Amino acid sequence: MKPASRVSTLQLEGAFSVLQKARALEARGRHVIHLEIGEPDFDTPAHVVEAGKKALDEGWTHYGPTLGYEDFRAAIAAHVGATRGVAVEPGEVCVVPGGKPMIFFPVLALVEPGDEVILPNPSFPTYASAVRFAGGTPVSIPLVEANDFSFDMERLRAAITPRTKLLILNSPANPTGGVIPDADIAEIGRLAREHDFYVFSDEIYSRMWFDERPRSILSEPGMKERTILLDGFSKTYAMTGWRLGYGVMPKTLVEAMQKLLVNGVSCTASMVQRAGLAAIEGDQAPVERMMEEFRERRRLFVGMLNEIPGFRCRMPNGAFYAFPNISGTGYGSEELAGRLLEEAGVAALAGTAFGDYGEGYLRFSYANSRENLAEAARRIRTWVEAGAAKRRSMV
Repeated sequence: MKPASRVSTLQLEGAFSVLQKARALEARGRHVIHLEIGEPDFDTPAHVVEAGKKALDEGWTHYGPTLGYEDFRAAIAAHVGATRGVAVEPGEVCVVPGGKPMIFFPVLALVEPGDEVILPNPSFPTYASAVRFAGGTPVSIPLVEANDFSFDMERLRAAITPRTKLLILNSPANPTGGVIPDADIAEIGRLAREHDFYVFSDEIYSRMWFDERPRSILSEPGMKERTILLDGFSKTYAMTGWRLGYGVMPKTLVEAMQKLLVNGVSCTASMVQRAGLAAIEGDQAPVERMMEEFRERRRLFVGMLNEIPGFRCRMPNGAFYAFPNISGTGYGSEELAGRLLEEAGVAALAGTAFGDYGEGYLRFSYANSRENLAEAARRIRTWVEAGAAKRRSMV
């Protein structure tokens, strides 16, 4: 018995495939430094954990409203309004179990066969999977290293057609750590209004920036009516396993989301929503401490990557990823990522795990200790230099 053909349009996530290979090596006694998984290596803040425990003790263990509890939706609306500078109503908020439902369900709600969806490349692979699953056509626009991995705006303008239904943004971005400049955000808003398409803005890393505060497309004039915003708790509050995200969108889309959610997931766990409420309304000092540590790791690790022959790495402005250009090594992305895992014991992702324009790059998550990051850079440099010496000896 074969699965339906639509399943073949979906693709797996490279990080989990590499993690599986790394675990197999560890089972054979190898030591591997894990820089492949995109999750903070910090504990969930203590007051958030306590709120979750309290919710369990108080009986928050039953079905909740499909779109989320009203007080939680109101708190999210207030937070988004304060951080994006635009009034948001609780009725424009959907609470979901993790970020991915907020990718899949809005795409299913909007995209029909024949529609085109413009998306960044390299980018999170679930975007293209969702578009293909809905019967749409992904139209990839390269992110430009020289522009700190923002769009090639000329190619973006040229890609817009009467069939363009949606444009996907991710800023700060996975895998590049790039932040879209304010001027580009303003131009994207103008294009959306002129050509009448929606914008899906993945802002899951909205609190994770270092130098230039990212501007949300939601803040642009006339864009609230045509923007779907994704944010959540996994990255900011180190709550990946809690599975808690949310979306902000026009009320007409909320109605469609409610149908998809009730059929797909019923609701988000009640006790998890109580923990999320404590996170968003409680002490933000743990977030600030985590970001200060990430700032120092970024400085340390990017500096060491730039000392490796054949590597060239821009300083990322957001998230917790380094995305070095490795074309100077003479290796392709997949070969180098594979050999670093097998021969150097460093797990990273090939840039091509995020799209064809990721060729020539690797993604490292610096959500690991400073000691492990330094050791990983040392191993990579030793391996690269040994390979270069071997090639010279064969000439």
